[in-house]
Amino acid sequence: MSIKARKILFFPLMLLLLALLLSACDKSPFETDTVTPTPGSTATSQGTPIPTATVPAAAPVSVSSQELSVPEIVQRLKPSVVHIQTEAVRLDSLNRPVPSAGVGTGEILDTSGHVLTNNHVVEGAQRVIVTLSDGRPFEARIIGGDAQLDLAVLKIEAGGLTPIPIGQSSSMQVGDRVIAIGHALNLVGGPTVTGGLVSALDRSIDIDQNTTIQHLIQTDAAINPGNSGGPLVNSVGQLIGINTARLPDAQGVGFAIAIDPVKPLIQELIQKGSIDRGFLGVSIVTVTPSLAANFNLSVKSGVAVTAVSADAPAQAAGIRAGDIIVSLAGRPVNNVAELDRILIENRAGTTVEVEVVRGTQRMKFNVTLAQRPR
Repeated sequence: MSIKARKILFFPLMLLLLALLLSACDKSPFETDTVTPTPGSTATSQGTPIPTATVPAAAPVSVSSQELSVPEIVQRLKPSVVHIQTEAVRLDSLNRPVPSAGVGTGEILDTSGHVLTNNHVVEGAQRVIVTLSDGRPFEARIIGGDAQLDLAVLKIEAGGLTPIPIGQSSSMQVGDRVIAIGHALNLVGGPTVTGGLVSALDRSIDIDQNTTIQHLIQTDAAINPGNSGGPLVNSVGQLIGINTARLPDAQGVGFAIAIDPVKPLIQELIQKGSIDRGFLGVSIVTVTPSLAANFNLSVKSGVAVTAVSADAPAQAAGIRAGDIIVSLAGRPVNNVAELDRILIENRAGTTVEVEVVRGTQRMKFNVTLAQRPR
């Protein structure tokens, strides 16, 4: 048989063999596998299992596996960061009206136009202008603010807004990379970007004797006037803190309010315009070691009562000016911020035990908290 004839017979035989092999298979090699749903999952029309609510949530992917470069983070977040200009009229030493202006930073929370910033940025302002990254200015309404938390929420009527992604401050560790974005020094040309590390977690600082800010992330990312209210973000571009303060006599020490503890309080500001707290009816200051030494106090920490409001719950219970509150609702009180946090958790109508030091004696009072006057 010639070579040409052998070739003619070879190809039909190969085709016949291939057809027999395919017919012996259960399915075509191009069909998708059918997946039998396991308990706690639902199969799609393509057979891919989708976890339902009964399946525990997957462990979060580590931030390091998703890290973005700084330029990528800036590009993504630029539409979410806004410039805040405030205008006010104050009286000088001769009671003459003097116009003043301030600057700060904020971040867009939602497409409805809510903007988060620091309370000290907008407190006392008669007019607030929010300018978006695309240059559009909007007059903003102050929806609510809280001096103890140093947080405020504004509202603008604007479309095409890009909310900032929210992360988890509780996932941060000392040494993690962070980026601060803000309108430092009100410099022309857009926000300033600085980078650094998480230097410490859960710090607290005394702004004055009446105000202590807690739940702070300490960072060495440069924070300057104008940065206030701006975002501190993680290495995947998520908001994990609100820049709030720097120490003027220190280098590389700045602070941001951790986002996790204040998330529900921000929502309360949006919904109610203020943070409800149980009302004791006392004027207070933080007891510091120097204050304790100067007044020969028997304790070196706590909250000193400087005045008691008439007909307030504290007065009705027997608390007096000069008492030092050392615990509330069974929890220790070392400063004003700790007292404030407990009062947020125990609101009007709740009866709490207040432990005070009066001279050298410790005394306990049951106080039914009232609604804070507006």
